[in-house]
Amino acid sequence: MGKHVWHSRQKKHYSLLLALCCFCFISCSGTSVSPAPRSSPTQGTAPAFTFEACSATVSQLSRSRGCLTPDDLRQAYGVSPLLARGLDGKGETVIDIVSYGSPELQQDLDVFDQTFHLPSLTVPQLSPLGTVPYNAQNTDMVNWAGETTEDVEVIHAIAPGAKIIVLTDPVDETEGMAGLPQILQLEQYAVAHHLGQIICQSFATAEVNFPDAQSQHFLQQYSDFVQSATTSAGWTIFAASGDTGAAGYNNIQSTTFASTPSVYFPADLPWVTAVGGTTLQHDAAGQFTEITWPGSGGGFSKFFPEPAYQQSLSKTLQTQLHGARGLPDVSADADHTTGLVDYIGGQWRPAGGTSAAQPTWSAIMAIADQMAGHPLGFINQALYKVGTSSRASVDFHDITVGNNTHTAEVLVPGYAAVSGWDPATGFGSPFANQLLPDLIAAINTSA
Repeated sequence: MGKHVWHSRQKKHYSLLLALCCFCFISCSGTSVSPAPRSSPTQGTAPAFTFEACSATVSQLSRSRGCLTPDDLRQAYGVSPLLARGLDGKGETVIDIVSYGSPELQQDLDVFDQTFHLPSLTVPQLSPLGTVPYNAQNTDMVNWAGETTEDVEVIHAIAPGAKIIVLTDPVDETEGMAGLPQILQLEQYAVAHHLGQIICQSFATAEVNFPDAQSQHFLQQYSDFVQSATTSAGWTIFAASGDTGAAGYNNIQSTTFASTPSVYFPADLPWVTAVGGTTLQHDAAGQFTEITWPGSGGGFSKFFPEPAYQQSLSKTLQTQLHGARGLPDVSADADHTTGLVDYIGGQWRPAGGTSAAQPTWSAIMAIADQMAGHPLGFINQALYKVGTSSRASVDFHDITVGNNTHTAEVLVPGYAAVSGWDPATGFGSPFANQLLPDLIAAINTSA
């Protein structure tokens, strides 16, 4: 987030990891993929990541414990059976909202597609608000370029038939109000011009950075637009829940944390689907393990009340919600050491942060719209209907191990992953081949 959700500050912590993963993966281009049989994710302690797991060839990589391939993600989340039926997002368009964009997006995507034998895709980058010259010495621009490519490659890996349009903002979105009016304008542009039906967005800013009435009034305006877009215009909007666990940055430079819990906007909006993070790994036998990623943003909003769909949660959870919007709603792999290997800026590196988890769901949504034959629009009511039903155990991988307590620089107690919904991973990650038919049925029933 220009704070795109994987902060530039956090990226420094992973520079060595990325360099080593790039080194061990770089020779894989053009090698055929030989997927191993996969099983559903299980609970437990994830195996330790090793740099050696980034094998020298794609076929070896698909059996390693880190640096996942597109096939790994598709199999882990039940997408492979849908692709086998021709459900790949064809006819649907995902709009990716970012600051600046990436001048290398297309050439990076071409290498990614050739490596994993994905269909080629031309991704336009539209700039209705204008552009600023790209500066490779500007860290924020470089980070946004990486975010842009990561979003696109994750979406294309999961829904290879879907179209993707990138909308770029010439202003750097940071903590607080900076960049948010322009982001809202881009979303309004996408809806007004009928560019697609799904919005993918990885930016976030902590609620603690909206202290005055003026900024909170803007949040309500933003919420009103999103409500109209999702419930009247048929859009589905996803947001990353944040990468600092239960804590939130409390300054515009993203260098210090508030000592009290804070969730992130726009994931806190009741009208978006907030996506948290997990750690997804697998061993040489193809057994997946999935637990809470400690950075998974989650908790309870101070600005937005509990929506009606969350009132279906248990009495115990109602005590915890205390009348506030709880998040995230769902989750997917966000661990930087176990993410999909992306090709960004001419290098291979693992995707990470909830900014990698939410495009996973955006892509699955494209498949859902294709399956339904029409845009599903606002899905949260149906998600919670399914998540609190007897079908939950076959539609979601319920994460029950780990928590999102923040321990860096300041201790901010978080929330434990438990059976059912929780403010660390929501309902968990999807078994898409099971979830999507139930989700569509739930939406049709309530229509």
